[in-house]
Amino acid sequence: MSRVRADEEEYWHSSKFRAFTFDDEDDELSQLKESKQAVNSLRDIVDDDDDDLERVSWSGEPVGSISWSIKETASGSTSSLDGRDSSLQKGSSSYAALPKQASSYSLSSLFKGERFLCATQLCLSLSALTDTGVKNYAPELRRPKAEYKDYSSDWSPKDTVRRMQRGKVCSLERFRSLQDKLVLLDEAVAGHDGNVITAVLIFLKRTLRREILFRELEVRQVALCHLIHFLRETGEQKFLLDLLRFLDRTEEVALSQYREHLNIQDVEKRREFLKGCIGLPFSAEDTSHIQDHYTLLERQIIIEANDRHLETAGQSELFRKYPRKASILNMPLVTTLFYSCFYHYTEAEGMFSSPTNLKKTFKIPDKQYVLTALAARAKLRAWGDVDALLTTKNWLGYTKKKAPIGFHRVVEILQRNNAPVQVLQEYVRLVEDVETRLNLATKYKCHDVVIETYRDLKDRIQLIAYKCKVERGSADEEKINSILNNMVRNAY
Repeated sequence: MSRVRADEEEYWHSSKFRAFTFDDEDDELSQLKESKQAVNSLRDIVDDDDDDLERVSWSGEPVGSISWSIKETASGSTSSLDGRDSSLQKGSSSYAALPKQASSYSLSSLFKGERFLCATQLCLSLSALTDTGVKNYAPELRRPKAEYKDYSSDWSPKDTVRRMQRGKVCSLERFRSLQDKLVLLDEAVAGHDGNVITAVLIFLKRTLRREILFRELEVRQVALCHLIHFLRETGEQKFLLDLLRFLDRTEEVALSQYREHLNIQDVEKRREFLKGCIGLPFSAEDTSHIQDHYTLLERQIIIEANDRHLETAGQSELFRKYPRKASILNMPLVTTLFYSCFYHYTEAEGMFSSPTNLKKTFKIPDKQYVLTALAARAKLRAWGDVDALLTTKNWLGYTKKKAPIGFHRVVEILQRNNAPVQVLQEYVRLVEDVETRLNLATKYKCHDVVIETYRDLKDRIQLIAYKCKVERGSADEEKINSILNNMVRNAY
């Protein structure tokens, strides 16, 4: 019996399989359990609210300092290499256990931004797991050979332009002689790519003297237009004026100088600048426009000062009822005329703010004046002024209504300003075209005009049809019935 027991013990002790023991520190199952516990504890570590606390290593230095980083990296490297050498000497597999290191690394540091040190330690640890050294698990993706070519290599002007059209980076500094630069410019123009032409022009503008550049651009009109547009967009006014003077474009020089008034914010300074622009070499027509601009700004300054005083003092009922929404300074002529018709319509012609004074001074056409004045007075619902504006008297003393803009436009403006039906009907009747008159009268419910028009046309069928559109028992219905009865009596 004892011999059988001895044989069993010898069998178990001599077997290539070992029994489970709690004292075996190298047992793979225990390592697996420890690894599983470490993985399961990641969530607790990441969610730790005490990550902001300062961590101190065993040496007493704060974690993250420069000296700590150097020591930790060095110790990690040494221990990892030692572990790797020992595993190689023992012939262990790639799954050999890693040697323990006394380091204060934590997973929270990885989530707090300390990725560089953790990544270094991780790479050193991976090297200990492999018995074949460090491997490139993500090999470098090689670029095309053309990308490695030097940007300053011997590209011809034509090849350079082609590369620029494809968006490639090209160095233009290798084109040093004047001949090479001009050939490059000609190739850019032949390529019909505005961006490439502008890029080459910027290069030539930087590397050539102005006299040489201007002389060569004078015979290259396409490139010249590109450069002028570029200078205007970038605001290089001095360079642009020098170029235009070289080309003897005096009117363009004057216009470029006149355009500078847009950058002057002070009204008095702008007025003085415009006064100086009158003597520039403009054409006759442009000189007249500059003179009108100066005169208009001068009038606006006077009107603005007077109206501001009236509005502040509260002396004008019109300004109290309709306060000004903006200043009149630097406004166009039509806006100034509308403002004058709105606030100063009844002033005498001798006043600068009078609408008739503005019309006479700036030679405003009758059509433009009537259209602007009608809109201003209709907005104030001054129907008497509207009637007087459209009434003319001939040399015999007879009066008649006249509208240079057409009475159909008058009706539309009045309706837009909520004119009463009686006012609308008066001007709808004056529309000469019958179809247009009927359309407007029907659209704006001017029943009298519709009934009278059908009566004049002797259209009994349309009258009967329109009778259904008016209110039953109204005066309009009675009027239609009377017209229909007269048509019947006249037929017999």
